[in-house]
Amino acid sequence: MSLSKSTHSPSLGATINQLVIKPIFDALEPREKFYAHYLARAAWHGSRVIMRQVSPESPDIFDFIMDLYHACGGKWDTLVAQCNITSEELASFLEYAATFLCNLGNFYGEGDQKFVTDLSADALEKIANLSPKTKAGLENIIGPLLAVPPFNLGYPSEKAQSGYYPGTELISQEEIDKVSEVMSKYSIGPENTRIRKLVEDGKPVYQLLQASAETGLHELADGIFLVRGDHFEELSKVCTALTKAKEYAGNSKQIQFLEHYIECFRTGSLEDFQESQKVWVTDVSARVENLIGFIEAYRDPAGIRSEWEAMVGIAHPDETRLKLFVESSTAFIRRLPWAVEGVNNGKGPFEKSLFEASDFTSVHALAVCGSTVASSSKPPISLIFLTTAIHELIGHGTGKLLSETTPGIYNFDKQNPPISPLTGTAVTSHYLPGQTWTSVFGRLARTVEECRAILVSEYLMDDKELLGIFGYTDTSDITAEDLLYTTYLNIGVDGLQALEHYNFQSKTWGQVHHQAHYSILKHLLQDGGGVIHISHDPTGPNLTVQVDRTKILSHGKPALGRYLCRLHIWRCTADLSSCEQFYEPLCAVEGVYEQWRQIVCSRPKPRWKFVQPNTFVKGEVVEMKVYEESNEGIIQSWAEREV
Repeated sequence: MSLSKSTHSPSLGATINQLVIKPIFDALEPREKFYAHYLARAAWHGSRVIMRQVSPESPDIFDFIMDLYHACGGKWDTLVAQCNITSEELASFLEYAATFLCNLGNFYGEGDQKFVTDLSADALEKIANLSPKTKAGLENIIGPLLAVPPFNLGYPSEKAQSGYYPGTELISQEEIDKVSEVMSKYSIGPENTRIRKLVEDGKPVYQLLQASAETGLHELADGIFLVRGDHFEELSKVCTALTKAKEYAGNSKQIQFLEHYIECFRTGSLEDFQESQKVWVTDVSARVENLIGFIEAYRDPAGIRSEWEAMVGIAHPDETRLKLFVESSTAFIRRLPWAVEGVNNGKGPFEKSLFEASDFTSVHALAVCGSTVASSSKPPISLIFLTTAIHELIGHGTGKLLSETTPGIYNFDKQNPPISPLTGTAVTSHYLPGQTWTSVFGRLARTVEECRAILVSEYLMDDKELLGIFGYTDTSDITAEDLLYTTYLNIGVDGLQALEHYNFQSKTWGQVHHQAHYSILKHLLQDGGGVIHISHDPTGPNLTVQVDRTKILSHGKPALGRYLCRLHIWRCTADLSSCEQFYEPLCAVEGVYEQWRQIVCSRPKPRWKFVQPNTFVKGEVVEMKVYEESNEGIIQSWAEREV
């Protein structure tokens, strides 16, 4: 395991990668190119929404970077003489600017920690003197740009901040809950909202900001107002681009879900977004794919408000392995630890009778507008592809939630409930009418679900039939045994590196995936019979992951299976209490784990940056422009994106 020196500033020389897409884009039909172009424009127009959700200063930092680019015409080297700075200071600024653009804010998309430039205020002022506009721009942002604390995103406090709860008045969790109760009364979903607290005449006033192109004000309760029109400028541009995309849609289903998208972003209706997804999933085998909207709530400390994210991709026409994997998925579900031979076609009582495999396609990214473009870890690309396929299809696709669907009606035999593989006795809990997985498990829901999906991919990594579908055998260049061994090495590395994203002061995790990776490592260390070991050299200080190959199948897989089975059964039976008692101690960082955290934080892993292409309409054709893999290339790509 390699670790590098810690700093709050972006490290020079961080790997920059190109999202390779041009040959695949060029193979599209002319109509498909226009369709993809306008979808990508809709995606990019949400960039400022993300920045605003991160921090109040982020949109202004973005403008400052763009204004500098235009002031020097993209010829950054001229700043050394013109601004009287050193080449090292220029390199530091470009590194900060590119890191900011790749995270769409001044907090890392992975881990939610704030990063600041290591340039002095004096050096920044010299750079800003390039023009009156850039000088005024820096004066507006220099305070929050350099300020630490805040250290990270979280509930607003002296040490943390959140763009979901903007304003100078700190809001408490109790106040957020108070607004949520009113939202429930009016059936207002939280995903596309933010809350601003004001004080008027000594009395708190709460503005529920709803994302929509339309504006309006409505009093919901005493002191609580619905303010429509959050991000209205950006969402108006999104709607315009989606309207253009409709003109090039390939079928009626694409027209339908685009219309629902537009209505959602125009009015703020989350019901329209849900309807868009119902139509979207039926548009199977689409050549140009997309997902646009307020999707995941990872960065809201309350876990309910979602960040804007958008992905436009192109399906590779020649990849058939995934199709074969989807067709064989039921066979692999029968090999999971809760399967029961002879029951439910060998899948057991904790699976749906019919596994509804999604239209699972390998998509090459044309535009990814989000705070995290891709994972910054670097296992072999073969392992990334394979584990992602298992994680998404079988990990998230399995499981039957035992429920009383309506009063007195159950989706299982209530008189003869299934036998739990954990206790050997009949299960005693289930979901009540109206309850859902997320409503019952609350803040644990997302991290436990990600942990379960990760465990499924790790548990099945020794399956020779599954690996064979993807071309990995005992005689392939990368053998099946190589992938299995690498899987266990990555359990150790991912679990340790996750500690960088644990906030020791607030005892909270920055991202649910990191929390899950850490818990899996800790479980294997405690229950894996020595299959994995962490050597700690305090004089280095160094941490080394060691895997005993001879124990992978005899000790490692059974330990992963026990953990996986627990999470699965508790999830299926709404057993929050058992899950909390087991999962929360596994996520605790204390003793030797805290010593490891300090080492990891002192030597964090390098973070990747990605440079993405742009598409432009030139007369009757759409052309793609690719940028060089450099900080300058990243900045240029954003300047020419014109968002």
